[in-house]
Amino acid sequence: MSHTAHIRSHRKPRRSASTIAMRAGVAGGVLSTLAVAGASGSAVAAEPVTQTLELPTLTADLAAQVAQSADVTQQAAASYELQAERDAAAAKAAKQAKADLAEAKKKAAEEKKKAEEAARKAAAERASRNAERATLSASADTGSSEGSGSVSSSSSSSSSSSSSSATGSAAAVIAFVQAQVGDAYVSGGTGPNSWDCSGLVQAAFKQVNIDLPRVSQAQSTAGTQVGLDNLQPGDILYWGGAGSAYHVGVYVGDGMFVGAQNSSTGVVQAPLSYDPPSGAVRVL
Repeated sequence: MSHTAHIRSHRKPRRSASTIAMRAGVAGGVLSTLAVAGASGSAVAAEPVTQTLELPTLTADLAAQVAQSADVTQQAAASYELQAERDAAAAKAAKQAKADLAEAKKKAAEEKKKAEEAARKAAAERASRNAERATLSASADTGSSEGSGSVSSSSSSSSSSSSSSATGSAAAVIAFVQAQVGDAYVSGGTGPNSWDCSGLVQAAFKQVNIDLPRVSQAQSTAGTQVGLDNLQPGDILYWGGAGSAYHVGVYVGDGMFVGAQNSSTGVVQAPLSYDPPSGAVRVL
């Protein structure tokens, strides 16, 4: 027995049977309540299992998102590929443009070289023509006084007397052809700085409103046939047969003629002995 058992306040009261039974009943009720609550809680806890029906919807959304992401990735890849193709095309175009520019510069240099060469050649030909004209002029003085070839002394005398009397249309024709002496000969040329033989004759007579045919063959029959011993300034000289002439010129008097001879000489004034004509026609 405890040493404090005799003290009244330290004694534990004894519990009655009714109190114990009541407490047991309360405990049992509590346990029953807990059991019911537990069962109810289990039922409530089980309810979310029925919500798994929503999972397929979530799965479909996820699949759509994945598909959309794949489309975006594919579009990005296609865009990159297109950009790469454009870059490659631009690089190729730039390379081709560079090559074209180089080729153009090369051609320009070649053309410039050809032009310079042509200019030098033209200058040399002009110098040659000037020298030849000087020679022809000296020959003309001799030919006028002495005569040669098919031109007789009487015809030279007749020509000398008639040249000083050339007036009107004949004088205009002669002045025109003499003004072209030194110009270049070009086949098919009709002026103003290059001629062929019939182009020069046609242009000369056009100055006096006379329309001649374009070619030598037709010009050789365009007027009245005259003898070479009866020439007058302004007569058309021809080489070859009448109607089949291959060359024409203009008689300017004093036993001289002007004609676009060839590419080497150009337009010259020369004595008839330089290249004796076959015949002549008069249209003035």
